[in-house]
Amino acid sequence: MDTISKLTFRRFLLGQQGLWPGRRFKGLNGVDAALRQIGVLQLDPLNIVARSQEIAMYGRVLDFKPEHIYQVAYEKRRAFDYGGWLAMYPMDELPYWRTYMNRRMEFGRWGTDFARKNEALMKEVRDALKKRGPLGNRDFTGNALKEWSYRGRKETSLILYYLWLTGELMISHRKGFDRYYDLRERVAPPEFHHVASEKEAEDFFARKTIEIPNIMREKRFAVDWRYAIGRVITKKEAEDKLNEMYEKKVITSLQLEGSKEKWIMLSKDLPVLETLESGRIPKAWKPLKTTTEEEVTLFAPLEMVSARGRAKVVFDFQYTWEVYVPAPKRRWGYYVLPILYGDDLVARLDPKLDRKTNTLHILGFWLEDDAPKDEAFASALAKGLKRFKDMIGADKIDVSGIAHTKIRSYLKKNLK
Repeated sequence: MDTISKLTFRRFLLGQQGLWPGRRFKGLNGVDAALRQIGVLQLDPLNIVARSQEIAMYGRVLDFKPEHIYQVAYEKRRAFDYGGWLAMYPMDELPYWRTYMNRRMEFGRWGTDFARKNEALMKEVRDALKKRGPLGNRDFTGNALKEWSYRGRKETSLILYYLWLTGELMISHRKGFDRYYDLRERVAPPEFHHVASEKEAEDFFARKTIEIPNIMREKRFAVDWRYAIGRVITKKEAEDKLNEMYEKKVITSLQLEGSKEKWIMLSKDLPVLETLESGRIPKAWKPLKTTTEEEVTLFAPLEMVSARGRAKVVFDFQYTWEVYVPAPKRRWGYYVLPILYGDDLVARLDPKLDRKTNTLHILGFWLEDDAPKDEAFASALAKGLKRFKDMIGADKIDVSGIAHTKIRSYLKKNLK
C-alpha cells in the first residue's frame, strides 16, 4: 500500500484504539482486553469529574466502572503501573520492562550514586516491607527533604520511588491514588519474574514504540525507541533497527494523503488498514451496543489519539488540556474534553462534578464550525452524557452552561 487517505488514517487510529465505531469491550474483563488492545494507559491523579484513565476506559468499555481499572491491576494482577511518565501496561510485559528497570541503576539521578549514598536507609525500607507487607509513604517516619520534590516530602519517599523505578518494588495497591509498595516477588505472578535478554527487550520495545501510536513518522522512531529502552543510541543504530524490521517484514512504510513524510506501521495490522481503505469496517470492530453515530464519546485529556497535539494531525481539531494554562489565558475551560461523534471530533465541553449535590455541571460547550447541529447529534450527545453521568455516579446533569439554544433545550427535555 502506497498512500492512504486521511479518513482511513483517522478511522484506523480510532479503531485500533478501541474507540470506533463503538464500544466492543464490556465490564471488568473488557478493561483487561481493552488495555491489551491499546498497550498502554496513561495514569493521572487529577479528579475533577473522573481521572483521565477512567474517562479513557469509559470510551472503550460497555458497563464500565472506574474501580475496574484498579481491580484488573491490583486484584487480578493482570497489569502494572510504572515510569516517570506514569502508565499502566499488561503484566506479561514485565520481563521486558525489567531489562529497562535495571538500566535505571546505571545513570542519572536514580543511578548508582543515589544507591550508594542512601544504602542504610534503603536497607531500613526493605526490612520494613519484608516484615510488614505493603506500605505507603505515610507509613514511614523520617527526615524531611531539604529540597522540595514532587516524588514526596521525606527521604524515605525517594527511596521507595527509587526501588520502584529499579524494579525491586511494585505497586501493590492504591488508596485513593496513594501508592502502596511491596516486594516485586509478592506482587507479580511467578511466571513474570524473569528478566528478558537485552536483544529480546530491545526488539520488543522497537515494536511497541510503533504499536502504541499505531502509525508513526519514521523519523520519530529513533527518539521514541531511545526513550523506551533507556539508553543512548546512535543514529546508525536506529537506522539499522528499522532496516532489520523492514527486512523481516515486521514493519511497513506508507504515505499519508497530504503529507510528504514517510510513515511506518506494524505489518500485522495491514489487513485492517486495507479493509478500511476499501470502505469496509473490520468485523472484529462490531460494537456491542450503540455506535459513535448513535452516542457520542467524551475523550480523556490524555487520550492517545488526541493528546499532545495529535488531535490537530488526526482530526484537524485544535486541542489543549487547559489545566496547566493560567485562567486568564484559557480559551475553553479548566478540564475541557473533546467530543467524538461518528469518526470525527466535532465539539468540546468543560465538565465539573459538584460532589455536594452530586450534579454533573456542563460549564461550557463549543461546537466546531462544521459540526452538526441537528436532532440526531443532540440525541447522540444526550446518550453520551447520560452514560458519562452514570459512570461517575452523578445523580443529575446541569446543562445550563450550554449556549446553543436548540441543543440545550433538547438536552433539558431528554436528560431528566
